[in-house]
Amino acid sequence: MLCVDEKSQIQALDRSQPILPMLPGVPERATHDYKRSGTSSLFAALDIASGKVIGSLHARHRTVEFKRFLAQIDAAVPPELDVHLILDNYTTHKTKEVQRWLLAHPRFHLHFTPTGSSWLNLVERWFAELTNKKLKRSAHKSVRELNADIRGWIEHWNENPRPYVWTKTADQIFDSLTRYCQRITDSGH
Repeated sequence: MLCVDEKSQIQALDRSQPILPMLPGVPERATHDYKRSGTSSLFAALDIASGKVIGSLHARHRTVEFKRFLAQIDAAVPPELDVHLILDNYTTHKTKEVQRWLLAHPRFHLHFTPTGSSWLNLVERWFAELTNKKLKRSAHKSVRELNADIRGWIEHWNENPRPYVWTKTADQIFDSLTRYCQRITDSGH
């Protein structure tokens, strides 16, 4: 079971000055100006059992790149296993070309999250870690440098992968949503 998504338009930004780290009593400091050097799109598949990530970087995120990523997943997963992918309803995931590829690879099974429920896809949590722990504070003079940094992050992550664990049951989440809906319905507005 793999959670799959793409993080598109990751910008290679080079700041005019390095980010200065937080010190006791001093907040992190960064300049407001930067130079844009292009973008990259990351396709990622998070194995929910092991926490390992399969990643692929591309200049764009079209059907062609998604099919290449599916082929990469196919090569990475042992051939005797079925492959279940959890993904969102992005158009690229449902094109005729992808449907043809899936027919030729019957061990693949796609499961789509409901619209507006991207939080159900755990690879989004991994993207947040990549952004907060790596990309937010880094500077890259080129897309090549950005891609090397992301590949390094994935390699480092996979040396000691950590699966994400839900802390609430489905019933607890539904109870919370029910209470919220009752509150907004009873508010009189």
